[in-house]
Amino acid sequence: MSGFVEKPEPVQVPGLTHLHTGKVRDLYQNAAGELIMVASDRTSAYDWVLPTEIPDKGRILTQLSLWWFDQLSDLAPNHVISTDIPAGAPSDWAGRTLVCTSLAMVPVECVARGYLTGSGLAEYQQTRTVCGLALPEGLVNGSELPAPIFTPATKAAVGDHDENVSYEEVARQVGAEVAAQLRQTTLAVYGRARDVARERGVILADTKFEFGFDGETLTLADEVLTPDSSRFWPADQWQPGRSQPSFDKQIIRDWLTSPAAGWDRTSEQPPPALAQSVIDHTRAKYVEAYERLTGLSWS
Repeated sequence: MSGFVEKPEPVQVPGLTHLHTGKVRDLYQNAAGELIMVASDRTSAYDWVLPTEIPDKGRILTQLSLWWFDQLSDLAPNHVISTDIPAGAPSDWAGRTLVCTSLAMVPVECVARGYLTGSGLAEYQQTRTVCGLALPEGLVNGSELPAPIFTPATKAAVGDHDENVSYEEVARQVGAEVAAQLRQTTLAVYGRARDVARERGVILADTKFEFGFDGETLTLADEVLTPDSSRFWPADQWQPGRSQPSFDKQIIRDWLTSPAAGWDRTSEQPPPALAQSVIDHTRAKYVEAYERLTGLSWS
């Protein structure tokens, strides 16, 4: 089983139509047809949306995405119109709300990898490939790849796994021209972000983007280069051949699979509420990622 342990009821706001409740974000539409994205403090692990929230997480993700959108504006336009809170919305929406252009979304998770880990490592260990791309012998967990690669995936519903697919499959689904645009833009944006992060002592191991079309213009959507959509590692602790310390929710995954949680992943029981120490540690990692990448203080 998987999905929401406790699915929240959407907030009702005059003039807004609730469209979707995702793992982290709630999506609304206003009378002008614009999308309102609200990043909650929900968190997920092992395909479950957990019953425990991480304080400030939604604001950190939103503010970090906005910072990155500015860094990338010459490479790819983005969907953000404003950060104004709609009239009648709760005050808690401040800092976590984006008013966005409604795009024709491309149904592909655009993943760029500069290092071998996660599902890419699992595939490599079996076939020496990732999404059909041949890689050299001798790579280990955390190895830097000879060059960044585009490894797309299908976008899954809440509670399901994204599934890695080949570039050829993407071209079959969306057409050769769009597939080429996705690959080129994904690798360009990853390259810029990797260099920015490296200057700040952070390795961007891999990341995923979502794109849509505003007319004929390919446009960055959703969140971008946050700890929820990317693997960030401290460069001074990078050591290939092992799991790397990271700025994401690995703390949560590790606790859930430890005896302290008392949870069996293979059972049909939902995961338990997080311990306070895990909540505090996870929040601290999100704050640290924001501060190291942007150079700004989180307050």
